[in-house]
Amino acid sequence: MLPEEVILENIGSWSAKLLRQQMCSNKKLSRLSVDPAEVEYALKFPSYATLERLEHKWSIEHFKTQRFQMLKSAYCSPPRANEDILSLAADGFSSSQAVYQQELEHLKSWVKEVRLDELEFVKVMPLPVLFSAAATMFPSELSEARVAWSKNSILVTAVDDLFDVVGSREEMENFVALIDKWEAHQEVGFCSEVVEILFRAVYDTSNEIGAKAAEVQNRSVINHISELWAHTARALMSEAEWRMSGNLPSSMEEYMVAGEPSIGLGPIVLPSLYLVGPELPEDVVRGTEYGEMSRHMNICGRLLNDLRTYAKESGEGTINSVPLVADLRYGGRSGASSIEAAKRELSRTIEASRRELLRLVVRDGGAVPWPCRQLFWDMCKVLHLFYLEEDGYASPKEMMHAANAVILQPLQVPQPFGAADE
Repeated sequence: MLPEEVILENIGSWSAKLLRQQMCSNKKLSRLSVDPAEVEYALKFPSYATLERLEHKWSIEHFKTQRFQMLKSAYCSPPRANEDILSLAADGFSSSQAVYQQELEHLKSWVKEVRLDELEFVKVMPLPVLFSAAATMFPSELSEARVAWSKNSILVTAVDDLFDVVGSREEMENFVALIDKWEAHQEVGFCSEVVEILFRAVYDTSNEIGAKAAEVQNRSVINHISELWAHTARALMSEAEWRMSGNLPSSMEEYMVAGEPSIGLGPIVLPSLYLVGPELPEDVVRGTEYGEMSRHMNICGRLLNDLRTYAKESGEGTINSVPLVADLRYGGRSGASSIEAAKRELSRTIEASRRELLRLVVRDGGAVPWPCRQLFWDMCKVLHLFYLEEDGYASPKEMMHAANAVILQPLQVPQPFGAADE
């Protein structure tokens, strides 16, 4: 951590402590013209777990158009100007929301088109996955990138369930072979209808996204997209082998070789980068900067998932880094203190990767264009929000509430100042 970061960290800790103390006294907060609800929101969601569009809605619905005095020297714009600002913000949000709703209907149709609805084990949840894209890549013109992100999120979840839940060894090996062959998949054939549906969904959707990306990038990118899927499938197969054989990785390094790509963020985020706008030459997507941002994003995703799911996965025989670290470094997973020590170590690793990713994203220069770098950070924030308390897919209530707020629920715009008196 840089010296400047230590100072900022201390300021953040001090201000959070002060706000928590003053939350006990609304009188103190009101004297500073601070909305207690705003303070509560800021304390609940750290900056690395906030999504812009969700914050935009909250800010619009809590915007105060009347005059207020914040300390003696504060400048206050007149109520009419504030009302105009509120109206513009509300119109912009509502227009975007209409686009998101069209995208949601498209996703529902696509699920049926690629036959994912025929697979009973697949968690088809278009609303929360679209939310994760719309809450970060919110401008209307990024529709193609949002849809690609959402489709691949659903596909990654479906493929993960094949390897973790329902697939036989034959089906898993068949799927990996098909992905490896890609264009020549006819040489492999399908061992089951489940594998055929999943592979064709991945293959057809990837080619569709690749064709749109080629128009933006002025070159073919399908080879890179297929490589991302192959890397993910092989990693999932490695984890399945550990589970079926009962063998454990001998180190965290060995675990993360499979664990980083198996979280499936590569096929979700990286194809979307091609649709954001700036051109990404081949040497850039094969370069060190791109690889490091991808690695730190994957580390955050894998370890956040492990921290929230280790109890469930341990019962299922799935390899998870929490008990693995407890076994390797803290005397075994049987003791609660060992598990807690492992969780603290993994939390420190997440924090270090999150800081390094942010440093790579915001630094001046770099080969990867800034709008593309931003997507790595967007996914990192999505992951921290989804896993803020527990596995997002295991506790959908909170996420569905947020998804509805951004995509479906109309704004509750505050009344203009004085309107109630008219």
